[in-house]
Amino acid sequence: MEIGVPKETKDQEFRVGLSPVSVRALCDNGHSVYVEQQAGMGSGFTDADYRQAGAIIVAQPSAAWDRELVIKVKEPLPSEYDLLQKGQLLFTYLHLAADRPLAEQLIRTGVSAIAYESVELPDRRLPLLTPMSIIAGRLSVQFGARFLERQQGGRGVLLGGIPGVRPGHVVILGGGIVGTEAARMAIGLGAQVTIFDINVERLAYLETLFDSRVTLLYSSARDIEAMVPQADLLIGAVLVPGRRSPVLVSRSLVQQMHPGSVIVDVAVDQGGCIETVHPTSHTTPTYVEAGVVHYGVPNMPGAVPWTATQALNNSTLPYVLKLANYGAEALKLDSGLAKGLNVHNHQLVHPVIQEVFPDLVP
Repeated sequence: MEIGVPKETKDQEFRVGLSPVSVRALCDNGHSVYVEQQAGMGSGFTDADYRQAGAIIVAQPSAAWDRELVIKVKEPLPSEYDLLQKGQLLFTYLHLAADRPLAEQLIRTGVSAIAYESVELPDRRLPLLTPMSIIAGRLSVQFGARFLERQQGGRGVLLGGIPGVRPGHVVILGGGIVGTEAARMAIGLGAQVTIFDINVERLAYLETLFDSRVTLLYSSARDIEAMVPQADLLIGAVLVPGRRSPVLVSRSLVQQMHPGSVIVDVAVDQGGCIETVHPTSHTTPTYVEAGVVHYGVPNMPGAVPWTATQALNNSTLPYVLKLANYGAEALKLDSGLAKGLNVHNHQLVHPVIQEVFPDLVP
């Protein structure tokens, strides 16, 4: 099979769909891989690295897109819509619930679009979302600590504090992978940490993980309203697979936070769980509203592409090999991969996305 790897076009998105190691595995299986020139430079991979792995380097984006299977990291942007082709397999992050124009374009084009974030194992785990969730969770605290610095517009709080001065308070909405990794980082810095979640079993698990170092609260509107104004750093880590994130923090509640506090909403690529957050970019990552610094970059792991590309490829390669070896038949052979199919043959086929956009369902 011919496989294309375009260079990412999202603002400062330095990850790449396939690493040279993955390219080598595909070429060893008899496939041809076409990599757009300098597609891997941001992740530390040169064109020479790809040639050595067996790839063919192409100069134009269209030469990478004009293949049976296209592997990306982020969703196609409007500038790439004309490159989509009927019957083509597209494997990437899509997050269609928050992107109706893209859903409509994929339907019009007739591409078979498989979303990393929708691939699901029998035990409900999301294997291709997990590595980026780990990275995003850890980065949420790293970036939050940075923007709490006075020179970055924050209130000048050191998350770990020092003896005699209280540490910063990190409030995390959601105790899944993102929230757990955010808590791990915040605890490591010495911060005071509170986690909200609606899953009592998950809260019990987090207690075994963190013991008394974290305050664990069932997610109720009353307790969120009581705790958010105390936060120096508020992290949105809510995931409802395939759907827009519910808004848990209203604009009026944000207005009660200390001036110079920081909000990092990792859920922004699914619409966000904090009313005042909207998508930003790595070029302009923050803005101030109600005196609070907001960070809303939807592709946070793109900030650490050397780590993120390899972590992503470790998880995606087995599925890419199946798609390359069997084409669309791979969806019949692997039920988990089949759950990742969002759009096929001009139709929206994922049941959750169908519920989000019922008018797009025939």
